[in-house]
Amino acid sequence: MQKYTIVVPFHNEEENVTALYDRLKDVMEQVGESFEIVFVDDGSRDRTYRLLEEIAAVDSRVLVIKLRRNFGQTSALAAGFDHASGDYVLAMDGDLQHDPAEIPLFLAKLEEGFDVVSGWRAQRGDNFVLRRIPSRAANWLMAKLSGVDIHDFGTTFKAYRREVIQSIPLYGQMHRFIPALASWYGASICEVPISNPARLHGKSHYGISRTFRVFFDLLTIRFLLKYLTRPLHFFGSFGALSMLGGSMLSLYLLILKIWTKGHVLSAHGPLFIIAAVMLLAGIQLMGVGLLGELQVRHFHSGPSRTPYAVDKIVRLRSPEELMRS
Repeated sequence: MQKYTIVVPFHNEEENVTALYDRLKDVMEQVGESFEIVFVDDGSRDRTYRLLEEIAAVDSRVLVIKLRRNFGQTSALAAGFDHASGDYVLAMDGDLQHDPAEIPLFLAKLEEGFDVVSGWRAQRGDNFVLRRIPSRAANWLMAKLSGVDIHDFGTTFKAYRREVIQSIPLYGQMHRFIPALASWYGASICEVPISNPARLHGKSHYGISRTFRVFFDLLTIRFLLKYLTRPLHFFGSFGALSMLGGSMLSLYLLILKIWTKGHVLSAHGPLFIIAAVMLLAGIQLMGVGLLGELQVRHFHSGPSRTPYAVDKIVRLRSPEELMRS
């Protein structure tokens, strides 16, 4: 088993693949411990996979995973984490905006005993209006909602203990909120300042539309952190309040009917409809909560599923493995 695993997802990064590999190899060899590098090709349409395959053909420490299509960064990272064998797992982007020379900073914090070490882009070189202001707002909200006091949730440049990262189910765009999800499992978290150089080659895959998606992700994370294993407590609370309000209105209308002996529907039609809607909505919310509880039970008892599909796995067998076979 290796001590360190470096996971790097790629999507159309042919101009950065070789340079990143060379820099990663130099840094990890200087660290002096056993390591492996897991490169994940997330459905690239350029020469990215071919270059990764060439690297794996000459270095047994490199594992290349080719996904069948572009599943997204979270799924690509999940594939890398699932195939990592190191005691410590470090993830970074493949566009050279994360400096491999800063990896020892992360490893030192892991050695101190932290479970998750997150990079902090203290000095960002991104567009101030389109990237930095939305990012600061999202990070502030995320820190408040999750209770995890770090400055930068969005960067992929993070390091984990393997048992922590492999216990967190990843899907959608949840990779940005791994520290918040890890805190739910009781992980200890810290951050280290990192540089954020401008991209030299290739095209960024992020746009302003990502800012709007982050808002919905924040709502999802808040719900997951508080009600992941008890959805009935969330939906049931609103359902109970709705049913209580509908019942009180219905009782009020019933008393009016008995007391006045008038035609309640014609005199209080809107109130009658509101009471009926509140009762039905309450019952539906309670039903949604119960269905959520069934889903939670199924999640914890059913077979595990992955949010990706692997096409190929390429790795050169080391001399020691050839000897054993």
